Amino acid sequence: MMGEGKKRLTAQRKLELYLETRQKDANLGEIVRRHGVHLNDLRRIEAVVERAALEALKVRRNGNGPAAVGTGEYNALVEELARKEQALSELTVEYTLLKKNERLGSKGRSARFMSTANGVRR
Repeated sequence: MMGEGKKRLTAQRKLELYLETRQKDANLGEIVRRHGVHLNDLRRIEAVVERAALEALKVRRNGNGPAAVGTGEYNALVEELARKEQALSELTVEYTLLKKNERLGSKGRSARFMSTANGVRR
């Protein structure tokens, strides 16, 4: 039983408890008493540890995760990133030129408008 005055078990302590119960000839009753946990708490810890271990093994087997990227795939991703950076750079230059032309064009229009409003024609 986990009483009010007992400390919560850290993840490290739970793992140690789990490993200790897996030893040959482990006395579960003595182990749970020493750690101050109930047998149901131990069963929950076992379930969590085993589920986490299975998930970790699935990640590697399925090829997911950062460690699973091969050299060829990495190189392809680097090349794709370089192409996208180049395209972004070209679009940035084009956008800057369009904005500059727009500003120059609007200044010319406003000068023409002001001159016709004052009765002066160009």
